[in-house]
Amino acid sequence: MRYTAIMTNDVDDAPFFQPLDIAYTLDAARPVLANHRPIRAGRAVQPHSHPRGQLLWAHDGVLRVSSGGNVWIVPPTHAMWIPGGLEHDLVTETDAHIRNLHVDPSALHRLARLGRDACSVRVMNPLMRALILKLCESDLSAPFDERTNRLVDVVLDELAALEEAPLSLPGGHDPRLVRLTRYLGTRPEDPRLLSELAAIAGASPRTLERLFVKETGLTFRAWRTRLRLLSAIERLNRGQSSTEIAHSLGYSSPSAFVAAFRGYFGRTPQQFLAA
Repeated sequence: MRYTAIMTNDVDDAPFFQPLDIAYTLDAARPVLANHRPIRAGRAVQPHSHPRGQLLWAHDGVLRVSSGGNVWIVPPTHAMWIPGGLEHDLVTETDAHIRNLHVDPSALHRLARLGRDACSVRVMNPLMRALILKLCESDLSAPFDERTNRLVDVVLDELAALEEAPLSLPGGHDPRLVRLTRYLGTRPEDPRLLSELAAIAGASPRTLERLFVKETGLTFRAWRTRLRLLSAIERLNRGQSSTEIAHSLGYSSPSAFVAAFRGYFGRTPQQFLAA
């Protein structure tokens, strides 16, 4: 079996798809396995975990990953590190060509910098992109030869060095908070104040504000700002302009949206895409 094989159209057309067997393959002699497959927009993997750590990257397209009440938006400029044994789920926000690296538990000590307790979004660089593409072209089903072992060593070194990016959206656990964050997650453009949204959660505005700070570390205003900026990344990757995004997400003007985006990501929307 070649682990680089693309999934069949039957699987791709299903609303849910399953992780491949390589995520569960324990083999210290093959510390890194890789696969790639195209997935259509709106497909999902239900909550699951696997013993191998995973670097999840969409060569093109936008992914949404959830774990432990947190949500991450992952554009093609970034990848998602998912530690082994951590439950998570995945939704493709757009058509995406997904490429995965799966790291055997025996090699995870080399990735201690990435952490073993929580997911994180990592900034991709040209070398890491090239290494993943090369590994996805390799036959990893047979015992590794010397050349493949050298390639895997470089992959592990570069993976450990990837920088973290602030692309997470904490969701919290309190049922009242979850009701509101789930609602706003599907309607980030909703302009109503917290006092008007409180009925959705079944709690007072004061209680909700306290829950936001306690469980997400953000005020409601800061949380919604981050939600809208992460939603903006999805829309940028769909080809929408800053003007379209500003109007659709409730900003007063395109310049207000660009200023908010630059304030959070350190670059304009177009610079972010160009990166």
